[in-house]
Amino acid sequence: MQDANCQDVHTFLITFGSRSTPMGKISTDSANQTNELTDKVQKQQELVQVSANDREICSLCNSNASLFDAETNETVCSKCGMVLHDNSESLGPEWRIYSGDDIESKSRTGMPSSLAFHDMGLSTFISYSNVDANGVVISPEQMGKIQRMRRWNKISSNNRSYHRNLKNAFAILSTVKDKLSLNDALIEKSAYNYRKALDKRIIKGRSIRALVVASVYAACRELNVPRTLGEIAQTANADTIFAGKCYRLLLRHLKLHLPIADSTVYLSKIANRANVSEKTYRRALQMLSTIKENPASYGKDPNALAVATLYAACLMEGEKVSQTQIAVAGDTSIVTLRKRFQDVRSIFP
Repeated sequence: MQDANCQDVHTFLITFGSRSTPMGKISTDSANQTNELTDKVQKQQELVQVSANDREICSLCNSNASLFDAETNETVCSKCGMVLHDNSESLGPEWRIYSGDDIESKSRTGMPSSLAFHDMGLSTFISYSNVDANGVVISPEQMGKIQRMRRWNKISSNNRSYHRNLKNAFAILSTVKDKLSLNDALIEKSAYNYRKALDKRIIKGRSIRALVVASVYAACRELNVPRTLGEIAQTANADTIFAGKCYRLLLRHLKLHLPIADSTVYLSKIANRANVSEKTYRRALQMLSTIKENPASYGKDPNALAVATLYAACLMEGEKVSQTQIAVAGDTSIVTLRKRFQDVRSIFP
């Protein structure tokens, strides 16, 4: 009887041991999975630290927290606001490379299409090099045929007056862009306005320069860029009065609904030109927010109102700035400054 009991106990231990072995394996596997997850988390933390170290360090506050503004193409320090990089470009490849043979052929794409080109950047061009696509020199028998193709291609691309008009207009638009440092989005909008005006035959009998100035000013008003009509007209060597007439024609024929110009946008530009202190500038901002709610500011030029408010803030803060200096910085006359200053005095006696 005892031998039978011992045999049962021995059988139980054997079966228990055989069943306990998988449990040990399961615990070992869970431990391995935990170690793998820990290693992944550590690697991710190291990658985050490396990416944080690869960022630009601000030379003003020694911070590596930066932001990229897609509208202005600027990299800005998010702590102090200093511009670290402007006109940033992506120099990496834009194609997916699946083999080593595609690296040279697909490393960069061509120029993107744009409304600011007369052909939108999509026209063909026959090169003047006497070599074909494979690098083989063109034979003398085919040279005459290639010359005729070049000549007819050049004539056909410049034959229509529509394309000649766009070429002249967009050459002026490119000059205005470089002199005033306008962004690409604003230039695209200006080119769109000019194309619409050309399709509606508004340009007929009028100056191309004046209509380009009107298109740029309408785009500035729509995108809240602080540029005056006189400033753009002076850059393009156009008549300001006639450019204003063309601008009103654009509003009427294209049915543009532009937002009301905010005088606060002009204030920072005028303060920077006049070398006004930050304390005076902030005082002018507070005064201007009160002035805009007063009926005395209705219908007034926002640029002239900003100039007069900044001059009044200079007087209140005891900063010695002459009327001529403020008027020149705001691109307005002294008479206009004095008239708008009387309106400001009526609100802040």
